[in-house]
Amino acid sequence: MPLYEYKGLSKTGKPVKGTKDAASKAALREALLKTGVYLSEAKEKTGAKAEGESKKPLFGVKLGGGVSKQDIKDFTSSFCTLQKAAIPLVECLNALADQAENESLKAALTDIKSKVSEGSSLANAMADYPKMFDTLYISMIRAGESSGSLDIVLERLTGFLESQLRLKSRIMGAMVYPIIMIVIGVLLMTVLLVFIVPRVTKLFEQQRKELPGITKFLLASSDFMMHYWWLLIIIVGAIGFAFKKWTSTKSGRLTWDTFTLKVPLFGGLLRMVALSRFAKTLSTLLASGVPLLKALDITKAVLGNQMLANVVENAHDQIKEGETLATPLKRSGEFPPLMVHMISVGERAGRLEEMLNSVADNYEEQVGVKVDALTSMLEPLMIVVMGGTIGFVVFAIMLPIMQLSDGFG
Repeated sequence: MPLYEYKGLSKTGKPVKGTKDAASKAALREALLKTGVYLSEAKEKTGAKAEGESKKPLFGVKLGGGVSKQDIKDFTSSFCTLQKAAIPLVECLNALADQAENESLKAALTDIKSKVSEGSSLANAMADYPKMFDTLYISMIRAGESSGSLDIVLERLTGFLESQLRLKSRIMGAMVYPIIMIVIGVLLMTVLLVFIVPRVTKLFEQQRKELPGITKFLLASSDFMMHYWWLLIIIVGAIGFAFKKWTSTKSGRLTWDTFTLKVPLFGGLLRMVALSRFAKTLSTLLASGVPLLKALDITKAVLGNQMLANVVENAHDQIKEGETLATPLKRSGEFPPLMVHMISVGERAGRLEEMLNSVADNYEEQVGVKVDALTSMLEPLMIVVMGGTIGFVVFAIMLPIMQLSDGFG
């Protein structure tokens, strides 16, 4: 069915525009009239545009930019509700496409609906949009379709996405204060070094006395900021580029990820976040009917840490040789004993997904506690650092002035 890009007017005279599929322009006009929109212009979208602005292949990969995790979560939640109401799949997709506010998502859902109408499975149709629906999402949808429990899988997916968004939001929220303080500190130091210190320098130039070392250092810093600020930008940019290049290599990424897990204060938090993601992802996949080996393949890709991903990959290989999941995880020494014990109990009792879900909930709660504790510790620390930096500048300026006053006395 053709997809039209239309413009029109509402009953109140407000301009309206959007995309909608219809058999013809006349059918489109009639459908819009039912919603209180008077059609003024309609243009059929063809080729890549008819399948969504983001669907055009780039190096063999179809992009899905502009669609956030929150958009996907909202879509999944609405999809679950419609499926629980026993509404046919094509009708669900049609309704979801109509209500989608994000244009990229709307176009993608319209294309997915068309492919499902033509006989494609939902998972295969969604797989054409890997930036919107990742491997985990597709695998769960595929498992739900094959088992006839799509509504249950969508419910699990909704819960999974909500927990991931909640965890991310909590961590990002904790980072706001330190970032603001750092930005304010940098701006304040820039103002002091570029505008305030040079004016005070003129007082020292009139005197022929030897300046204290701390004052010389401050004046050199001010001179550098005024005349060679561009060099600072180049240095920072070069370091950032080199770091990104290094971490893009397998060995560099492994070294960096291993180091981050050992950093005081932050290392424990990063490990806990990764382990929570591991347990929640694996639990959700297993509960949806995805086989363990396939679930481990997917899970290692979402951990966000190459060192822990290598442990999971090794566990995958050992399971193929007949070992349990708990054994290689314990052998690695990277997974906490309590977590390994619960996994072992879950495997023996045939309730692995339940145990993993309990572990994930426990770690998510602990992450929240650690984030709150870290935030409460960082706030006074940042104030001390900023106060100390400003104090250094004031002392470096006042010291020669006091010496000068003593000389006059």
